[in-house]
Amino acid sequence: MSALRTIRSTTFRRLAVSRQHLADSAPVSIHDIVRDIGCLQLDPISAVAKSHTLVLWSRLGAYDLADLDSLLYKERALAEYWAHEASIIAIDDYQLHHARMRNYPTHSQWRIQVDTWLADDAIAALHHNLLERLRADGPLPSRVFEQRSDHHVGSSGWTSGTSVNKLIDYLWQRGEIMVASRQGNQRLWDIAERCLPEWTPREELSPYEVTYRAAQKAIRALGIARPQHIMLHFIRRRYHDLSSILKQLEADNRIQQVAIVADDGKTWGGDWYIHSEDLPLLEKLEKGDWTPRTTLLSPFDNLICDRKRTLQLFDFAFTIEIYVPQPKRQYGYYVLPILQGDRIIGRVDPLMDKKQGRLVINNVYAEPNAPDDAHTIGGICGSITSLGQFLGAKQIDLVGKVPAAWEALRHKFG
Repeated sequence: MSALRTIRSTTFRRLAVSRQHLADSAPVSIHDIVRDIGCLQLDPISAVAKSHTLVLWSRLGAYDLADLDSLLYKERALAEYWAHEASIIAIDDYQLHHARMRNYPTHSQWRIQVDTWLADDAIAALHHNLLERLRADGPLPSRVFEQRSDHHVGSSGWTSGTSVNKLIDYLWQRGEIMVASRQGNQRLWDIAERCLPEWTPREELSPYEVTYRAAQKAIRALGIARPQHIMLHFIRRRYHDLSSILKQLEADNRIQQVAIVADDGKTWGGDWYIHSEDLPLLEKLEKGDWTPRTTLLSPFDNLICDRKRTLQLFDFAFTIEIYVPQPKRQYGYYVLPILQGDRIIGRVDPLMDKKQGRLVINNVYAEPNAPDDAHTIGGICGSITSLGQFLGAKQIDLVGKVPAAWEALRHKFG
């Protein structure tokens, strides 16, 4: 057996950042970003902006939200469904998600509960009437249907608990209905067939084929990955027989194992895989062809959504403190990590006051050994300014703490 190719951890980070479209590169579209990184996680919290819009801003800078809406609700190149969480997905990957739709609910005990609930006469009638009403009059918001608080089936973690919302969630997970459009935060539902474009890939894939394709997609999005990283990415925890399929991907020359060596010379343990199509990019990075930039990341950004991997790769411990009581928070409610090139050098704690058109920077934090040169400070200033422009802020005010080495930020925004 030949020796594994050795990759420095710095190069690994640059590959991961590049594959996530977070380094300077040729212009890229919203559609290409979603297709390449796999999904945009949806989250209802908008202390700054909705997370999926921030993930795109980190890669594109200020962009027109109407372009995203057009891809979702007019061109139908994107859709809302369940990837590693409730997400925006690319219709190009519909087959990979349709496997989940066909088999939902996927857990036997949960399936028994759902089937029992659906067999209830009142729920069966509601099921029939809801689909008939959507076929006749959709798209429609959930509020037009009768709301019932009885006939519970247990929380799905995404619904409010009413029978209508539980049934809509079930039908969405099954792929029978889709989000046709939105009015503000209100989703308008319609029959899936009216929402899917004609070119939707519809061939049913076996569990083997789903994993064979999805594992490659996850590896490419991550740059280099271990099996546990793949398992937590893209179609989270839905990789059938991953170990065997990784061996087959190796045999088919789709992926290859590599060794990762840290800057201190120590080799990282475990099996690491890179996709063969990314070898040319790897070689460019190894030759120093790398144009770093500075941006801020959503707390749910795909680059850092796996916290253990983020700690190993970037030496950056990150916890979302939304549900931590305010007195116990270390950094803030909705903190955005600062990515500079292939390093995460600090955090910004912002809040967007939409009524006053004011972006408030509560505090700024620097990681140990973060650079403090003019280029670094200029990059942070530029990122905050760009964020304010994207949010439509009329002013940006830094009101809290700033690292002493970054005091120039206060002169810019104080």
